[in-house]
Amino acid sequence: MKSKQNKWVNAAIPALLLHCSIGTVYCWSIFSQEIADYIGFSKGATEWAFSFAIFFLGMSAAFLGNIVEKDIHKSSLIAAICFACGMAGTGFFIYYGGTHQHSPLALIGIYICYGFIMGIGLGTGYLSPVKTLMLWFEDRKGLATGLAVAGFGAAKAIASPIMQAMLDNLGEGGIYKMFLILAVVYFIMMFAGHLLLHKPASWHEPQKAEKGKGMMDVIKSRPITNYIGIWLMFYINITCGLALISQEKMIVKCIGLAGVAGIISTVSAVFNAGGRLGFSAWADKMKDRNTIYKLIFILSIAFTAIVMVTGGIRNGEGNTLLVILVLGLIFAVNAGYGGGFSNVPTLLSDHYGMGNISAIHGLTLSAWAIAGLTGNQMANWIVDHTGEFFDLHGIQVNPVGYQNVLYVTVVLYIVALLISLFMVRAPKEGKK
Repeated sequence: MKSKQNKWVNAAIPALLLHCSIGTVYCWSIFSQEIADYIGFSKGATEWAFSFAIFFLGMSAAFLGNIVEKDIHKSSLIAAICFACGMAGTGFFIYYGGTHQHSPLALIGIYICYGFIMGIGLGTGYLSPVKTLMLWFEDRKGLATGLAVAGFGAAKAIASPIMQAMLDNLGEGGIYKMFLILAVVYFIMMFAGHLLLHKPASWHEPQKAEKGKGMMDVIKSRPITNYIGIWLMFYINITCGLALISQEKMIVKCIGLAGVAGIISTVSAVFNAGGRLGFSAWADKMKDRNTIYKLIFILSIAFTAIVMVTGGIRNGEGNTLLVILVLGLIFAVNAGYGGGFSNVPTLLSDHYGMGNISAIHGLTLSAWAIAGLTGNQMANWIVDHTGEFFDLHGIQVNPVGYQNVLYVTVVLYIVALLISLFMVRAPKEGKK
C-alpha cells in the first residue's frame, strides 16, 4: 500500500476536488438577485444567507478542528454530506418559496440550508486537506496549501459562467433546478476527494499522551500576543477584502465598465486564486512567512491611497489612467485577500509545529466567521449612509459612498501592518 501512495493522488487532487466544490460559495452574487425575485423577498433579506454561510464556515472550523485533527476521513465525509445536503435543501426551499411567495418559512429554510448546513460543510471541507498537504509537501508547504486554497479562489472563476449558463437555459424555475443539479455534481466531486485523501504512510499521528500539550497549551508556548496578532492580521485582511469585493461590481459600473463587469469579476477571481498560490509559494523561500503579510498590507495601502487621492472611483468614468488605477486596486486587494488565506496554516505551523495544526488553524478561521458578518455589512452601511445614489446609464450608483469605504479600509490596513511589524515575532528555529 505504501508504494502506491502518491502526493498528487492522495493530497493535491483530493484537495482541489474539495476546495473547487466548496469555493463556489463565492458565486453567491451570480444568483442572489434571482433567489430574492423568485421567493418574493428583497435582496437585502436573502443576503444574510451568504453572511451566515461564511460565519458558520469559520465557527465550524473553530469547533470541529479537533475532529479534523483526529480523522480526516470522517471530516471530509461530513463536508461532502453537509455541503451537498445544504445545496439540495436550498434548492428545495427556493422551489417552496416560488410556490408560496413571501413565505418566511422559505427564507428561514434558505438561511438554515445555505447558511448553517452548508457552512458546516464549508468549514470541515476547508480544513480537511490542509494538514495532509503540508505533510506530503514538507519542503514546499506554502506551494501545497496555496495550490489547494487557490482551488477555493478559482472555483468562482470556473463555476460562475457555468451557473449563469444554467440560469439562462433551465427555463422556469431554473434557479432551484440549478441548486439541485449542482448538489449531485458537488457531492460526487467531494466524495471522490474523500476517498482519495490519505496522509503519508510514514506519518505517525501523535497520540494524546505523546502530544502532552493541548491546543491552548501549544498556543501559550509563545507569547499569547503573538497568536492574537496573527488572528487580528487575518481578520483585518478578510474584513477589508470583503468590504471592497462586496462593492466590486458597482465600482466597476461607476468607472464605465458595466459591459465587461462579468469579465472583470472573472479576472479578479483569477487574481484571488493567483494570490493564494503565488504569495504562499513565495513565502517558502523566506525565513519568516510573516514578511508576506507585510508585503500584502503595504501593497494594499499603496493602491488604496492612490485611488483615494485621485478620487478614482468618483472620477474614473472616461479617464483611462483612473480606470487602470481602480482596476489595479481591485486586483491587488483580491490577490492579497487570497494570499492571506493560503499563508495562515503554514505561518501557524512555523510558529506552533504540526502536532495540533488543524485545531489551531480551525480556531484561527473564527476570524473569517466574524469578518464574514462585519466586512460586507460595514461597506454596505457606509454606502447607504454617505454620498448619494444617482442614475448612471440606468443603474443606481453611489461613487462617493464606494470611495468612502476606502478611508476605513486604508486605516485598517495600516493597523494590520503595525500588528505584523510589532506583535508577530519571527518563529522559533526548528518549528518548521
